[in-house]
Amino acid sequence: MIVAVKRNRKQKLIKLLSLVALIAMFGGYYYHMNKTYEEKQKIELEEKLAKKAEEDKKENAKKEVEKAIISEVEKAVDLVGQEHIRHVKLIENKIVIVCEPNTNLDALMVRYGVMALIKRTLNEVVIAVDVNFILKSKLNEK
Repeated sequence: MIVAVKRNRKQKLIKLLSLVALIAMFGGYYYHMNKTYEEKQKIELEEKLAKKAEEDKKENAKKEVEKAIISEVEKAVDLVGQEHIRHVKLIENKIVIVCEPNTNLDALMVRYGVMALIKRTLNEVVIAVDVNFILKSKLNEK
């Protein structure tokens, strides 16, 4: 027995339309995903720039604090006299200056007053100045 299948134009047209619809769906999906990916990348880029700007601000603030501390240490060393200084260290939140025992500390007492802790021993004089006091005075200056 021979079976003959009739093919008509409607079936070809339906196949062609379904193929066109399928291609249109994939194209639309690709276009939509491309748009969302671009928006996502734009948001990520803005976040990166904002984060970098914030890090730069923090870095600049750290540098300014460091400059303020260093300039204050230089002023303190100049007031005491560099030839009398043995060591200058930054320990925790204090600047520690170790001097010879016969050093004149009147200039430091005028500048820092009670905020400068002074300990005199037979071998040396230790001066401790609070870093927070220095930073507060620098902030009030500006």
